[in-house]
Amino acid sequence: MNKIVKIALIVIGLIAAVLWYLLPPADMPAAEAANNGALNAMFWMTFILLGIAVVASLAFSLINLFSNPANLKKTLFVVVGFLIVCGIAYVLADGTDVSVPEMADRGIETSETTIKRIGMGINIFFILTVIALGAMLWGGVRKATK
Repeated sequence: MNKIVKIALIVIGLIAAVLWYLLPPADMPAAEAANNGALNAMFWMTFILLGIAVVASLAFSLINLFSNPANLKKTLFVVVGFLIVCGIAYVLADGTDVSVPEMADRGIETSETTIKRIGMGINIFFILTVIALGAMLWGGVRKATK
């Protein structure tokens, strides 16, 4: 399996090198360069490789997660904790976290739900920052007292 992956990577690298050589010159207008076959092929190769990487990482993560019940229990605690933080952040969002006229001037939707979600995101950031700082301080204090 390892040899097959190495050979596939060498082939992909050679194809990418050939496509790199076939890219349009820098002085070509962007509208014409966007229709270049080599450029489009490089984009497709990037999307395919990114898709393979995402599927592989998700598959191996899920296999590792479900292979150990202790890991699954910890993951469920973290997910439930995050959902609780999201709920608290949504309740704390009062709808005045952003400037409505400025959002309207930029063409962004200014409904109450959108503004409340933006406030929720800001609150989640602050809550998680406080939790991270608290965890670092707790770890430092525990280490210093031992």
